Amino acid sequence: MTTMDTPTTHNRPTSPTTGSSGATTAAAAPSAATDPSPTVATSTGDSGASPSASGVTPPSGALSGERSSSAPTRPESSQPTAPTLPESPLTIFDVSRAGRRGVRPPPAGVPEVDPHTALGRAARKEPAALPEIGELDAMRHYTRLSSLNFSIANAFYPLGSCTMKYNPLINEAAAALPGLGALHPMQTDDQCQGMLELFWRVEQWLSAVSGLPFVSLHPAAGAHGELTALMVMRKFLDEHGGRKKSVILIPDSAHGTNPASCTIAGFTTREVKSNERGRVDMDDLAAKLGDGQDIAGLMITNPSTLGIFERNIRRICELVHGAGGLVYMDGANMNAILGRARPGDFGVDVMHFNLHKTFSQPHGGGGPGAGPIAVTEALAPYLPVPKVERRELKAKDGQVVGHKYVTVSKAPKSIGRMRGFMGNAGVMVRSYTYMRANGPEGLRAISDAAVLNANYLRAGLEKTYRVFFPEPCLHEVVFTAKGMPNGIRALDVAKRLIDYKIHPPTVYFPLIVPEAMMVEPTETESRETLDRFIEVMQAIWREAESDPDMLRKAPHTRAIGRPDEVRAVKEPRVTV
Repeated sequence: MTTMDTPTTHNRPTSPTTGSSGATTAAAAPSAATDPSPTVATSTGDSGASPSASGVTPPSGALSGERSSSAPTRPESSQPTAPTLPESPLTIFDVSRAGRRGVRPPPAGVPEVDPHTALGRAARKEPAALPEIGELDAMRHYTRLSSLNFSIANAFYPLGSCTMKYNPLINEAAAALPGLGALHPMQTDDQCQGMLELFWRVEQWLSAVSGLPFVSLHPAAGAHGELTALMVMRKFLDEHGGRKKSVILIPDSAHGTNPASCTIAGFTTREVKSNERGRVDMDDLAAKLGDGQDIAGLMITNPSTLGIFERNIRRICELVHGAGGLVYMDGANMNAILGRARPGDFGVDVMHFNLHKTFSQPHGGGGPGAGPIAVTEALAPYLPVPKVERRELKAKDGQVVGHKYVTVSKAPKSIGRMRGFMGNAGVMVRSYTYMRANGPEGLRAISDAAVLNANYLRAGLEKTYRVFFPEPCLHEVVFTAKGMPNGIRALDVAKRLIDYKIHPPTVYFPLIVPEAMMVEPTETESRETLDRFIEVMQAIWREAESDPDMLRKAPHTRAIGRPDEVRAVKEPRVTV
């Protein structure tokens, strides 16, 4: 990574030892089941004290995560009674009123045209059923709806294997620069030299981080990166005597998209079991490889979804290569090893990145994201087109005087186009800004702090919740709710966290962990935030002992509590 240009670094990660100053919220167990809503508690002072030894009783509360006022509160009997408020409208149509307008345009200044004459049978018989509402009411309606969403801007978001880190606002400022944000993808190369150079430079950074020399920015997301990589693998194998190779090996702790991508790409899958330490069972891998005649490759996530680094990764790659297969690495968890380990160095042939995880693109709400892939030199000819190339500009005497960036739309062995154009340009700008703002040393600090934060949570909770694989983790830690008091399950814990205004962790994944709760704090959270999460989780355990029904009915503070998620998928209701 020392080959990359190093700007002044900022937007550094925080950690338990270097986190930003802030109030430590402590808490108090619920006095009774009569009020299931958590209440804000006052800080106990020294944020450096161990939560488990501080004598703090985690609340039923600390909703806001901020220090409560030190002013005395009124006795409960004198508290004002909250008025009954009208129910808020659910859709814009509920606030629509006939004849109301947000904008009244001036006269068009041209003769009116009868739509039935101009459009014939295509003309509407009745006006479109559009909402009629004033601008202020429309703004208030959508602002209120937005406040119901949960995001990293609201509070802690420890969604395991999703790396819900803070997205610095400088990224947005860069993406909004007119010379970048106002470009159109149909403009010529001469008009887009800045954006084409930025694409090329993003490729160079990803190559340096991965240890793989060639990169494609085409894929629109992680699973799309998986599919693109598998298609590249397929074409390579077909041209190198591997047409009959159709099996991809996948560890049992893999992301669910891995086997799905294999199926779409025309492969079949074969599961490789984990050993008692959560790593690939080498004996089972050898058995599943067999004579290797049908083995196309292996898809492996490293670090795994268990938050564990695969120590035998080099040997695993050697075995797969020995069988004539290729090794694909799911790079969803690269946030744990930036600057510490490079997949190309331990034998990986192809991998994808989640730029919306590791490199701070906006994450959630459906995108846009990006899932670039990096490959070895042998696989490079099969990468998608179009792609960006940098070419030298030379003077008459042969001296290089500059560079020009061009779009190459044809390559004889390419798998072709995977999408319109060649990437989500705006999110590339955001990731490049993040890379340059942190620099090579900053990227390494990101992984160091991410690992430190995850282990801080593990150490703070392992005496309360069982860590399924009890050893130091990397970027995330997997607890199990199996054995909690009164049969409380992972789903109950997740729903109760919503009342504390903490986003639930990933639950019931990885599939090999019963009642799994996968927690990933990322590097951007402060020690105070981590302490509060520990306290809240301990409070929920005590609630499981004293009032399990309250947990089973949580959340109590949301407009929607426990929807029938299976029915919602099978019978989607998208209107009110």
